[in-house]
Amino acid sequence: MWIDIGVNLTSKVFDRDREAVIERARAAGVERMIVTGTAVAESMRAAELAKRYPGALWSTAGVHPHHASEWTADSADWLAALCERPEVVAIGECGLDYNRNYSPPEAQRLAFEAQLELAAELGLPVFLHQRDALDDFVAILGRWRDRLADAVAHCFTDDAEALARLLELDLHIGITGWICDERRGVHLCPLMERIPEGRLMLETDAPYLLPRDLPEPPKDRRNEPAFLPHVAARVAACRGVAPEALARETTRTAERFFRLAEVAA
Repeated sequence: MWIDIGVNLTSKVFDRDREAVIERARAAGVERMIVTGTAVAESMRAAELAKRYPGALWSTAGVHPHHASEWTADSADWLAALCERPEVVAIGECGLDYNRNYSPPEAQRLAFEAQLELAAELGLPVFLHQRDALDDFVAILGRWRDRLADAVAHCFTDDAEALARLLELDLHIGITGWICDERRGVHLCPLMERIPEGRLMLETDAPYLLPRDLPEPPKDRRNEPAFLPHVAARVAACRGVAPEALARETTRTAERFFRLAEVAA
């Protein structure tokens, strides 16, 4: 069994067949998924979707750096209220993205720190995003890390130095189908052995990041959580372990990180 820790199931590209997507994932062995919240309204939709599939879906609640300029004094209150729901298991997706700066860096830093403060107050783990902003990301996160229950660097695509800095902060690492990209992801393979057991988790980030080496990719290029075992096979090969062993390891890690057994109880 697999757990996809990051899937954007509320995306409109799933509107036509969302239930079938979930069923295909479960048929492929991806029996549990964490639906990503990227804005206040989107986090509400993610929580509602998760509520419809108890024991199979959970969600996060947060504001992505692309939407950081939407952060207001009320945002933290809305997210805190959402986090009272049992299906909401983490704060995020939050962090910094200086690649395109859809929101000004100053607004990103403000929203990021506010969400770290909220996570610390609520005792929830954090689902983190970072792109082209490593120094500021590490500096801000470093000020809060000892007050956070846990934190995962979602969709890690950086180099060995970045990985070392994130592991120094005791972060978990989320790996996506980027590792299956022969153009941009080959550097990730030798890094897989550097991630300690108990720190690695897997995700598709669907509908984005379709693995480029899928034998029969969908014509619309839409990624799905059902493709997680394909990503896992590549990670297992890079790590030098059997897929079954990787499934056990990453499932235990995700259960512990998101407290899924505790939530189910």
